[in-house]
Amino acid sequence: MHQLEVTPNAASRILAVAKSEGNPGLRLRISVEGGGCSGFQYKMDFDDQHKEGEIAIRQGEAELVVDELTLSFMKGAVVDYVEDLTGGQFEIKNPNAVAKCGCGTSFAVDMAKL
Repeated sequence: MHQLEVTPNAASRILAVAKSEGNPGLRLRISVEGGGCSGFQYKMDFDDQHKEGEIAIRQGEAELVVDELTLSFMKGAVVDYVEDLTGGQFEIKNPNAVAKCGCGTSFAVDMAKL
């Protein structure tokens, strides 16, 4: 158990991107970096490379990868894909975030609880 959930909507979007790029090996990589207006920010990209020490979380045929440090910030989080009138985006519901900015990619954590 990796304590990180990928919803069926997120998995479908990962597979759709892989299909549209003609690369069935594409996976979503999420990392946490210092910065953003709340202290930390998520970085998301797609690639088909395996990096040493990364942890793969599968939902059906779709794969999301994180490193151990990122997983420590995202323990218990749910990665979803949502669409509204302005478009679609991956959304992270992170129970460790004590504050976040309006864009949804920047957050703060209580380091004592990690």
